[in-house]
Amino acid sequence: MHFPYGLSDFGTLRQEGYWYLDRTDRLAALENAGRQLIFLRPRRFGKSLLLSMLEHYYDLNRADQFEALFGPLAVGQHPTRRHNQYFVLKWDFSLVAAYGEIGDIEAALHQHINDRIYQCIDDYQSHWKRAISLHPHNALSSLESLLGAVRRTPHKLYLLIDEYDNFANEVLMAAHPGGQDHSQCHGLKPPGSKPGGIQA
Repeated sequence: MHFPYGLSDFGTLRQEGYWYLDRTDRLAALENAGRQLIFLRPRRFGKSLLLSMLEHYYDLNRADQFEALFGPLAVGQHPTRRHNQYFVLKWDFSLVAAYGEIGDIEAALHQHINDRIYQCIDDYQSHWKRAISLHPHNALSSLESLLGAVRRTPHKLYLLIDEYDNFANEVLMAAHPGGQDHSQCHGLKPPGSKPGGIQA
């Protein structure tokens, strides 16, 4: 058995026999904690792995993998009713450049969100009953279009946001070319959103 140092993909960890400390018995408590969750722990404390576990647990496309991934675990023995019931959309802000002019950072963030929305559209393409529009320079409009399509299905959207804290810190700590204040970067927060897991 291997120790999964630096490995944050739950599927790889489970399928390749890495050691995993089973805390899936907490999933029922997380579901009862509310619709918007935020996890505040230091770096290297397993937040990314936790989000990956949530992604595999709630993703409706992974229903046929449930027994292989979760069967021997606590939640596999006592699953909640919500397992594999959601469209999953994941944003990873570690992939977004947090330096340069404010316009460059905004463009990079909009691009990442649009890329992830495009992947979500492709992953669940058989479920959509209406066209979903991607707006290259306005990812929030793209998100609204996706949510409109989600509302026409029997499922909901589970939004996972990773590395938001480090991204925000890098933006605020970066040099300010031209005297611009990066803390004044507006218009990038989805309506009603908070970091962590969000059911919409």
